[in-house]
Amino acid sequence: MEGRTGAVNWRADVAHRNEWLSKVPQVTIAFWIVKILATTLGETGGDAVTMTLQLGYAVGTLIFLGFFAVTLAAQVAAKRYHPFLYWAVVVATTTVGTTMSDYFDRTVGLGYIKSSIILFGGVLLVLFIWHRVMGRLEFENITDRRDEVFYWLTILVSNTLGTALGDFTADDAGLGFERGALVFAALIAIVAALHYFTKISDSVLFWTAYVLTRPLGATLGDTLTKPHAEGGLDLSRITSSLVIAALMIVVVILTYRRAGQSPVASDHPAPRSA
Repeated sequence: MEGRTGAVNWRADVAHRNEWLSKVPQVTIAFWIVKILATTLGETGGDAVTMTLQLGYAVGTLIFLGFFAVTLAAQVAAKRYHPFLYWAVVVATTTVGTTMSDYFDRTVGLGYIKSSIILFGGVLLVLFIWHRVMGRLEFENITDRRDEVFYWLTILVSNTLGTALGDFTADDAGLGFERGALVFAALIAIVAALHYFTKISDSVLFWTAYVLTRPLGATLGDTLTKPHAEGGLDLSRITSSLVIAALMIVVVILTYRRAGQSPVASDHPAPRSA
């Protein structure tokens, strides 16, 4: 009996240690709320730079690639999970995904369908290589540097795919922004149901939902900022971006205060109670 209890405690200690060492957050409802806000911010923020400030897709992509490089370097250098740093990298991938996708679709002239197919193949390729190299696909316990690189590469490609997919649904498929958002919200709800009622791999379902939150955010962002004639609310891209960013910060702070943690995490785990 004591041996079994010791084994259980050992596994609990390992799980606790892995949670503290992980470089990414645990996946909860709050995680998905912040993720959708981040993808919406990526759309409004990316369009604010390329359209409102009229810097163009190429310049906008270079600016956000620089932002992505800086935040990713800090994230990789960190010893454990820092909420604000983590979500800064996510926002960087959504903004660069927006401008890069628009560059491919409009400037290069690939169009939404070709871009979506190419980028979808890119996501599958990254996941395939990840699984071949590491023998697994992770989404919560990211403690290995190689897992972390694959994690962020998957996010970058998936967020670029999501922009093209959202624009395809709204424009080429003729659904418009609001109905497009409803389609992707319904698909995410189906993925959630599959999580609770089937035995499909959690990793597969997580990355499926992760991809789908990007076109949801893209259509929501366009709903807010596109002109009335195009089916939008014609709100300011810059103001919308600032409001969404503020909401993200509030949710992150409330989430980690409720969990008894500081959103500005230290590199040392909190002491455990006996």
